[in-house]
Amino acid sequence: MGILNLTPDSFSDGGLFLSPFQALERAKQMIDEGADYLDLGGESTRPNANPVSETEELKRVIPVLETLRVQYPDIKLSVDTYKPNVMKMALQAGANMINDVRALQMPNALEIVAESEAEICLMHAQGTPQTMQNAPTYQNVVSEVKYFLKKRILICEQMGIKKKRLYIDVGFGFGKTLQHNLTLMKHLKDFEDLDCKMLVGVSRKSMIGLVLNEPVEKRLFGGLSLAVWAALQGAAIIRTHDVLATRQALQILQAVLEAEN
Repeated sequence: MGILNLTPDSFSDGGLFLSPFQALERAKQMIDEGADYLDLGGESTRPNANPVSETEELKRVIPVLETLRVQYPDIKLSVDTYKPNVMKMALQAGANMINDVRALQMPNALEIVAESEAEICLMHAQGTPQTMQNAPTYQNVVSEVKYFLKKRILICEQMGIKKKRLYIDVGFGFGKTLQHNLTLMKHLKDFEDLDCKMLVGVSRKSMIGLVLNEPVEKRLFGGLSLAVWAALQGAAIIRTHDVLATRQALQILQAVLEAEN
């Protein structure tokens, strides 16, 4: 899954793809590099990011989504939003997935996606982007994140949303310390019994920078290590800024796993 940030303030590439032309060129590049999904985001959810109005988010996302849907009918298009009306407009414009950092907790979000056939990613977050890194605490981060996701899956099922449409995301960096993030990564297999496919997104995140003491632009190799680890733990989608490098790393992994005994 290639990340297409249509924002001025995302932590890694904010402002680079603000114009529709820049966004479409970046989308074409990631598709050429082998992306199966593109994840379009019109509001940054990095720590301390400022909220964006619904009107502004729609203005950033929908024209690009509509154009991509026409130009690339076979690519899966995801929209990274927690706002129900943005979900509704995105689905009408041809989105295949809603990727929600709030796991469909906003009023009417469940109803809107339940009426569609789209895939849904339910993510765990502690707090909001403005507060989530203010000393996040857990008694047991794995069991608490798992309990939250289990509850959200059950609520989705009660709304008639089948599990085959659901992905889960433990929410690396969303209200977690470095140790919380590393523990979750180590125990990804513990989430298998939720019986949902898993999306993992750690590309260029601060957990890599803290371990390696590297800035955002020098976190590729660390991100590839985590992508391969996540795939070995059963992740179905790797969300990344670096599509070609990630796809090649996973191709090598797959070749090894499929080698004859």
